[in-house]
Amino acid sequence: MSALVRWLGHATTVLDVAGVRFVTDPLLRRHAGLLRRSGDAPDPAHWQGADAVLVSHLHHDHAETVSLRMLAGAPVLAAPSSARWLAHQGLDAVALAPGAWWHAPAGDVRVRTVPADHRHRPMPHRPNAATGFVVRGGGVTVWFAGDTGPTPAFATVPELAGAPVDVALVPVGGWGPRLSGGHLGPDGAAQACAAVGARVAVPVHWGTLHAPAARRLPPGWMERAGPAFAAAARRLAPGCRVHVLQPGELLRVDPA
Repeated sequence: MSALVRWLGHATTVLDVAGVRFVTDPLLRRHAGLLRRSGDAPDPAHWQGADAVLVSHLHHDHAETVSLRMLAGAPVLAAPSSARWLAHQGLDAVALAPGAWWHAPAGDVRVRTVPADHRHRPMPHRPNAATGFVVRGGGVTVWFAGDTGPTPAFATVPELAGAPVDVALVPVGGWGPRLSGGHLGPDGAAQACAAVGARVAVPVHWGTLHAPAARRLPPGWMERAGPAFAAAARRLAPGCRVHVLQPGELLRVDPA
């Protein structure tokens, strides 16, 4: 059974896996705090009907509480400390301990967390756990890396998933032309895809958000990371087929 991947900008994707719809790190409005979106907010028709939400960590551009409330009725899966904080915000949060699987109520689809390394810029008012996820169903395994820097733990993802990785949703940039620690640039993202053995990759976390001061930054910086990742993957992960999507664009991935 094919899986559908739709990128909505930044780290927000809609995954349709064996009849179950997931939304990752939803940012469904024009802004996240001071950060502004380049372009319109996502079309509600693209994200409505979510069965579950995956939240990798609690930075404002990944756990925007108004966007999460727009997905009311869908459980929010997160690391235990993040889930407790989300529950205090009135959300239907589900804590996923390491090694535990969440099973969709309908269909043979399951989710678990996998390692990520995003310890830079800790927040004093929210927990700072960070995690990736794997989603398995319909003969397809999807790895959503969340927000992460390089880590040897990427090599453990297929074993933790119990299957080869078919699709990698991997961060390749940020909301400025320079990345702080705890992030992957194009080369690091390509190396991560090679480490997990991904068959297909979609770059995320690029080309979407900018700070107000970005008008004074070099022109064109927002559009570079996605194509740069595709070029890096040809060198560093030649077995991985890259699809550089535009916000709202849909990709179909068949089982291997």
